[in-house]
This record gives sequence, C-alpha cells and structure tokens, in this order.
Amino acid sequence: MNVRKNKLVSLAALGLVGGLALTACGGGADEGNGGSGASDGGGAAAGGYAELTGNLAGSGASSMQNAQTAWTESFMGLVQAEGGDLTVTYDPTGSGTGREQFLSGQVKFAGTDAALDEEELAASAEQCNGEQAFNLPVYISPIAVVFNLEGVEELNLSAEVIGGMFAGDITTWNDPAIAELNPDADLPDTEVTPVHRSDDSGTTENFTEYLSENAPDAWTHGPIETWPIDGGQSGDGTSGLISTVEGGDGTIGYADASQAGNLGTAAIQVGEEFVPYSSAAAAKSVDVSPREEGREDNDIVVDLDRTTTEAGVYPIVLISYLALCGSYADSAEGEAVKAYASYMISEEGQKVAEENAGSAPISEELRTEAQAAIDGISVG
Repeated sequence: MNVRKNKLVSLAALGLVGGLALTACGGGADEGNGGSGASDGGGAAAGGYAELTGNLAGSGASSMQNAQTAWTESFMGLVQAEGGDLTVTYDPTGSGTGREQFLSGQVKFAGTDAALDEEELAASAEQCNGEQAFNLPVYISPIAVVFNLEGVEELNLSAEVIGGMFAGDITTWNDPAIAELNPDADLPDTEVTPVHRSDDSGTTENFTEYLSENAPDAWTHGPIETWPIDGGQSGDGTSGLISTVEGGDGTIGYADASQAGNLGTAAIQVGEEFVPYSSAAAAKSVDVSPREEGREDNDIVVDLDRTTTEAGVYPIVLISYLALCGSYADSAEGEAVKAYASYMISEEGQKVAEENAGSAPISEELRTEAQAAIDGISVG
C-alpha cells in the first residue's frame, strides 16, 4: 500500500453572497480575464464571471463538505450576478473515491485529505490533456477526537492513551491511564467503543499518522487510509462516523472538527500542555511545518510536523487539498475550474469557509503560490 505524507451548511446570510457579488461586480466583467482569477490572488474580487457556463463537478473529502457547500453557493451567486450560467457541484464521497473519480475523468477536480502521490500524479496525465495533476492546500482544519460519554464533556488525552483506546488495549473509561490525565473527572467504568471510518479516508490517514509518529508502541499499524482492525463500530464518511458516535455511550471517534457538534472533545497533549482544537491552533501547526520535498513547484504539499512540542499547536490537523489538472482540453471547462479554484483560495473564499466550517484560512504566502499554480493551468 502506498502511504502518503501528507460546519451541510447553507450561507447563513444572503447578505454575504450579496456583498461578495458587489465586490466582484466592482472588478467588472469587462476586465476580460475569462474567469481564471487574478495572479495577485484576488480571485473573486477580480470578477470576469459573465462568460462562465455549463456544469462543473467535483467530489472527494467529506471533511470539507461544509466548506464546499458554502463555496459552491457563494461562487454561483457571484457568477449569476455577472450574468454567467455555471453550476458547480461537490459530492462528499470521501477522499479515496474522490481521487479515483478524478483520475478516471468522472469529475474535473477532487478534494482530498491525502495529497495525490507519485503514482497517482503519473497516472493523471491520461485525463489531464497530457499534463500531470497537482495539489493545492485549500482547507486547514483540526481533527477532533470526539466522544459520547454520559456526564463528561471534555477530557485531556495523550497520543499513547488515544492509540491504546483505538487499538483496543484500553477498554474502560476509568482506566488508570485516562484517570491520571484527568484527576478531576468523574470517569465511569463504561466500556470504550472506538468508532472508525468504514470508507477509505484521508482523515483516517492523518489521524493514524499522528498516532504512529507520537505513540508507535500503542499504535502499531502505521499511517493507513483503510482501517486495519477487524470488527468494531464504523461510519461511512464524516457524517456517518459522527452519527455512530452520537448513537452510543462510551463511543470515541475522530472527525473534522467542523462536524463535532455537541459531542465531547479532547484536548491533546503537546509537550507539557493540553491543547484544545481551534482554527488558530491548527493554522499554527501548518506554519511550523515544512513543504514536502521532491514535488514540482506547482504541487504544493505540506509535510506536517506531528511531533512538534511548540506551545499552542494542535497536532492532529488535516489539510484538504484540491487536485487539479495541469491542462484541460475543453476551454470552457478549464476556465470554470480556474475561476472556482481561484475563488476557493481567495481571501473572500477562505473567509466563507472559516465562517461556515470553522476552518483556518491559508496564509498569504500559500495563497500567492497557489494562485500562481492556478494561473499556470493551460486550457483548450
């Protein structure tokens, strides 16, 4: 198996779409950029959506479902405001299925919590007009360790304890290892019921990568996309896992924090402190991490430092990537992809995701690099 290193929400206020539309119209469709976005990362502010038509389909990571719902709604509002007629859809099939559909040409972009690897990039040229695909970071979010335990809403947990619980070695909630980290908590002797994703999942891969790097003795299965332990409870996609955790007592799972809802959540041990999840703590994790080596300039992948002890960092983070072709044979299709991708990474687009999904906006440096990669896509 190749191992990669690597809140459904409508816009609450139509005024947000309207405000963004006014911004876009201010740029003017007469600027004639064909909807491909501005090289300065302006994206939505650049306008130029009047000529966008047709249907643009993407699929993939369910972790970014809420962000994609907000993005598609707001972007289509901008296009319609300028007289365009483009429909954008995103099917939260899960990262593995999304990549498969992208590489087989069923969709024109994919969202994935595990970046396309070398083998997938090589295979992509067949569907990408002879050019390789590439990855862009568009969504940064903490992975919450969620649980449903009567009378308990918050806990401190270490990587070793989490790994032991998911490996089946820590079997009751009042286990001494949990109690030692939570001396003030009233822990019952309820059975620990770990819940995992039933589908191939980039969230699973990010979660198990954290465990394997920080607690290799407790979690011996390494970083994996497909759950390696037979039996146990599971859920299909992020929403399925959350539903399974909600339906039990003593259940524990892992999911994009935007969908944690009313479940209990764990603060994670980093050095001598316990850090609760937040968008700021997730963004800091990305800031202290280097780029993955050996990739093309337009293929922007972050090598997350899971073992950092820097204060204020939440270490269980996922970066959802946008997989795009380096070339699109159909000009209208290619321009639509470039326009939508530019909107997602723009300051406006990242604000929409933050307000609707609780994600952390990408940095200005990442935005500038990502826009340059989008501008480099050839069409026609």
